[in-house]
Amino acid sequence: MPEDVRDLSGEEFARRGNALFEERVRPPIDDPEAKARRFVVIDVETGDYEVSDPPRNATDASQRLLERRPEAMGRRWFRRVGSPIARRVGGRFRPAGREDA
Repeated sequence: MPEDVRDLSGEEFARRGNALFEERVRPPIDDPEAKARRFVVIDVETGDYEVSDPPRNATDASQRLLERRPEAMGRRWFRRVGSPIARRVGGRFRPAGREDA
């Protein structure tokens, strides 16, 4: 069963997102230069991912991932192929009844 990632620190979330990119996304890309500048959206809890098409458009990849895994909202990691720059998109889990969380 996948581990719950809602309580991870930002640093640990980034580490896992980047590790999943290196382990699961990079190997199937035969020619990283051909896919350069495309975004990858990774569900950090399950490891499921989508690659953007056309380049520089993360919205399509994110939408496809959320259509398959609506529960991925708040646990997506965005990474650009060919770039070490990555970022997390989505809100943090907020327990019901807690406005300050």
